[in-house]
Amino acid sequence: MTQPILIVDDEPHIRELLAFALGKAGYVTVEAADGEAALEAIAAHRPALVVLDINMPRLNGLDVCRRIRAEGQLPVLLLSSRDDEIDRVLGIELGADDYVVKPFSPREVTARVSAILRRAGSAAPAEEPKLVSHGRLSLEADAWRAAWGTDEASLTVTEFGILWTLASAPRRVFTRDAIIDRLRGPGFALTDRTIDSHVRNLRAKFARLGGVDVVETRPGIGYRLGPCQGSGQGLDEGART
Repeated sequence: MTQPILIVDDEPHIRELLAFALGKAGYVTVEAADGEAALEAIAAHRPALVVLDINMPRLNGLDVCRRIRAEGQLPVLLLSSRDDEIDRVLGIELGADDYVVKPFSPREVTARVSAILRRAGSAAPAEEPKLVSHGRLSLEADAWRAAWGTDEASLTVTEFGILWTLASAPRRVFTRDAIIDRLRGPGFALTDRTIDSHVRNLRAKFARLGGVDVVETRPGIGYRLGPCQGSGQGLDEGART
């Protein structure tokens, strides 16, 4: 990989720990000690992914994540403390791809980074089709493109992965655990609430394009692809997240 991983944390020992772990896994890293330095490093180094602490001086991680999403789809992995659940959910809603709770295992962070980068580099396994269409929705894996009719929807890596999972089997209802397993493999300690936040993001983005029926909720089970006609027919409004 020619693009580095940017590590952003105001604690030097955490940056050193993550740089060592990621370096052992074969990644090149650069570091920033606060949010403003992170934005400068992104412009200077054009990283492949940002490992971003939420609580930092000068410009916190949520503000940095918001600015990153305003500019494009650079993958973001959040670092947060155990009592920051509200901030973690807000970070996901702002477009972060995943999060790790402090104190963490460096191996877990490395695994999460690798999983996100795999999704960014290959939207779908080789045996699956590279183009999926359903109603007015179309997905192109190689181009990492999602569109509603002729209008393109700007999705994060994780949002695209969720939508691709649902579209790969449009009649199937996926549990939240099944979605997590498809995206990252089993054993990752994400919460149902995190998946719900990503689905809310998907719905909001497509609703702005007229796609009010992209994802259906099956209460007590999970999610499946909606009719994708734009009319909302067939949806249980009370079942939406």
